[in-house]
Amino acid sequence: MGFQLHEQLGRDTVNLGRLSLSRLLLMRDANYPWVVLVPERERVRELFELSLSEQQELMREIAVFSRLMHESFQGDKINVATLGNMVPQLHIHLIVRYQNDVAWPKPVWGAVASKSYTDDELASRIDDIKALMVEARSRLSLAN
Repeated sequence: MGFQLHEQLGRDTVNLGRLSLSRLLLMRDANYPWVVLVPERERVRELFELSLSEQQELMREIAVFSRLMHESFQGDKINVATLGNMVPQLHIHLIVRYQNDVAWPKPVWGAVASKSYTDDELASRIDDIKALMVEARSRLSLAN
């Protein structure tokens, strides 16, 4: 059957492509720069279900992409989270936070309603994240 993205993640995000292990998704919430990494492995719900090498690769992807987002979006904090209460498929949220964002200092979930991107905002954010993805791929391949 192979890897299939959970339908809820498909509805809530824009698929931007692939890093070495994970699918990179943009959350459709304009309140924050927010991406999701989903390891492309069938029926994986928990980090410990990945092989040791996959766990290490996922941690490298998280570290590299978090740094790039922090540098690019000049955030005060990067929230890295994996909950899986609503979507059981293993997925990792990387959210740039600002001390003046609408949910600060609370977690983003349930703090405020999701804000839709305008078409132009979405296109611009996609371009920004895709540029980071190119740089992330370069950094990840150099580390091998």
